[in-house]
Amino acid sequence: MLRHKLSGVGAAMITPFTPDGRVDYEALARMIDYVIDGGVDYIVALGTTAETPTLYMPERAVIAMFITNHIARRVPLVMGVGGNSTSEVLDQLREFDLRGADAILSVTPYYNKPSQEGLYQHFRTVSEHSPLPIILYNIPGRSGVNMTAETTLRCARDFDNVIGIKEASGDIEQMQRILDNRPDDFLVLSGDDGMAIELMRRGGDGVISVAADAFPTRFMRCVNFAKAGDFDRAEQEYASLDEAVRALFAEGNPVGVKCALSVMGLIGDRVRLPLVSGSEALRERFRALISAYDLC
Repeated sequence: MLRHKLSGVGAAMITPFTPDGRVDYEALARMIDYVIDGGVDYIVALGTTAETPTLYMPERAVIAMFITNHIARRVPLVMGVGGNSTSEVLDQLREFDLRGADAILSVTPYYNKPSQEGLYQHFRTVSEHSPLPIILYNIPGRSGVNMTAETTLRCARDFDNVIGIKEASGDIEQMQRILDNRPDDFLVLSGDDGMAIELMRRGGDGVISVAADAFPTRFMRCVNFAKAGDFDRAEQEYASLDEAVRALFAEGNPVGVKCALSVMGLIGDRVRLPLVSGSEALRERFRALISAYDLC
């Protein structure tokens, strides 16, 4: 049942900021309503796209509570609970109010570059303390270490509450090995918008998406065709989004998606250092793409 709830598209929610750098809760509420109205299957809070490394722990706790309350169970919620210190992850599990969440998303520890055994032991410890099912998150481009298919499958088999993985390695053959050998009901979700349809064609379950923040209705149309098994139509629909999705990552994430959303008038484009707002060239690129492909 949970696999069905967390298939399809999870919107990787941003954290809007006011011009003076505080969390903009009014804009956050507007974004939650926007993606739900756009048809996303669930929301993922406090992930990479939320600029979580720049959020203070008390801010994270308040954001978690705010998002939970504003969703009001309209769609399932996955809460990001991760870090490069295993003990700090356990602190988050104790301190966050997770009662309204359906699962947690937990990233491979970044910067430390643990071995595969270290990754396994980290997630073993997290699994022993998590009150909720866990979706692993492999993103070597940010964390500095790739969790191999073999380690992912070892965690999937050994820990009953590890129910899936968000795979952002960019390695389709690694994803295929997971798909071919996963336990029953183990979710395999793309961490890259551009690979989502191909992964679903191979048997994957969906995507945790940045594009769904900016263009939820159009992106959902693509994925819904894929969910129905009409992959050729899904690819055709995605073709009109491809350039805009690539633009979302041209200057980094969430710089691009905040730039697009600010052009659309939904939020401001403020990010926290060391990130900086999108360039004027990127804003012009989004203006042209949004107009050309009617993406608003």
